Amino acid sequence: MPRFDFPVFGELYSQKMQDNIACVYFKSNIGTIVVLNRGFVMPFSKLDSLIEKGTETINTTLKRSVGLSGVVIISLSAMLPGIFVTPTFAAEIMGAGIWLAFIVAAAVVLPAAISKAELSSGMPSSGGSYVYLERTYGPLIGTISGLGLWASFLLKSGFALIGFSAYFLAVTTYFDIDMEMMVLSMSALVFITIVNILGVKKVKAIQTPVLLVTLGMLAITCVAAFLVDDFDGGRPFKAAFSTDLWTLAETSAFVFVAYAGVTKVAAIGGEVKDPEKNLPAGMLLSLLIATVIYSLIAYLMMAAIPGEWWFGEDGKVVENPIFVFAENVAGTEFGIFAACVSVLAMISMALAGILASSRFLYAMGQDKLLPPALERVHTKFETPHWPIIVTGVAMGLAIFFVPLKDVVKLASGFKIMIFIMINTCVIILRQTSERHGWDPSYKGALYPFMQIWGILAGLFLIYFIGTKAAVGASAAIVSGLLTYYLYGHKNAKIAQTPFQTILGKTEEKSE
Repeated sequence: MPRFDFPVFGELYSQKMQDNIACVYFKSNIGTIVVLNRGFVMPFSKLDSLIEKGTETINTTLKRSVGLSGVVIISLSAMLPGIFVTPTFAAEIMGAGIWLAFIVAAAVVLPAAISKAELSSGMPSSGGSYVYLERTYGPLIGTISGLGLWASFLLKSGFALIGFSAYFLAVTTYFDIDMEMMVLSMSALVFITIVNILGVKKVKAIQTPVLLVTLGMLAITCVAAFLVDDFDGGRPFKAAFSTDLWTLAETSAFVFVAYAGVTKVAAIGGEVKDPEKNLPAGMLLSLLIATVIYSLIAYLMMAAIPGEWWFGEDGKVVENPIFVFAENVAGTEFGIFAACVSVLAMISMALAGILASSRFLYAMGQDKLLPPALERVHTKFETPHWPIIVTGVAMGLAIFFVPLKDVVKLASGFKIMIFIMINTCVIILRQTSERHGWDPSYKGALYPFMQIWGILAGLFLIYFIGTKAAVGASAAIVSGLLTYYLYGHKNAKIAQTPFQTILGKTEEKSE
């Protein structure tokens, strides 16, 4: 979008594409003014009357209230629950050296975090990655990626609820309470679906204490690990560097989903103070903190507990590794406390996950790529109730039919592919910046080498993620193609995209 300069109106506030209309916002002594490329000038409060039903609603009271600490809290809240599920399944593949796999996975996530920081500063609108991909590639790729993003988020939330039941089982067993875990998981799903429909205005207020308690519990567990008699710091180190490259790559691909939440905060880019500074700093700081936490906990749990403890007495992989870790280093009572905290953390993650994943369907409904029912907002609760219900039903099917390990693989596979596409978006937008007015307030360093590394490393990991993830990706592609050509194609608003501009340039050069 070309940049505009109308100093007579006041201080430039922001600009973006609104339903293919260039909108520029200025702060002045009469409030916020909106300038449209159709020639209208009006107070911000009257813009809604010109926006047709179904287009994105601009919140006239949106405030940039989230600082750097808020960005970090939101990102960590979305990421940390991954440590409650992935370590033992990763150990099944790689053994005691899994701490190195978490570091490698973080190195592959880094380019996507930098790329998304740039994209969010240039397109601070709801819909996150779906918006970036749809605006860069067009509605066809937007439909495929939107459904893929929806699937990856609901799968990650699904594995949180499956893992939650494993931790709850430890609590019920300790207190000799007999409960059906599948019923418990489904009940929790129904609860968080209803809460999402009713509206979750205080999610951030809930996430902050849960995050602090979780970090405190993990810190105490790590300190206790150093004090056990069987502690052997060399065990995980030797195991990591005696592992072959292919096994390391497979394990890194598997644990990739643990970092999926690092860029989720970009979806609220319009509410972040100084987004050109706080968004990239917050994402990178969150990624660094999560990497340290993941690798440190993975290292200590393998150093403190001897043997292949990740296999239970029945020979199956343990699904509540933090409980086992805490129980072994600090006693049964503390282990039960850790299990209770884990339950809260994973419910919090699932609550935020269904909230985020449903918004992809909502955004696609607004773009006319999905039926109009999915863009409707409940008149009383002011939430997109149909996308929430559809997401809840799909999550329930995943919980009921897909094993936990496969859920993690599918979620990792989807997320790696989306991160690859996010890296390509930055390259395409940079190359077409003059034609499409790409001038974000933040531009990532080491372009294009960082993006190229993210693309190549991501493709390398996808190779090792397994055939089930490939089948899942193929299902998303086929579903996206069918959805677009059966419904979205006749409703989509076609415009020249940066990707088409790249193809046009290539054709002109070839001639």
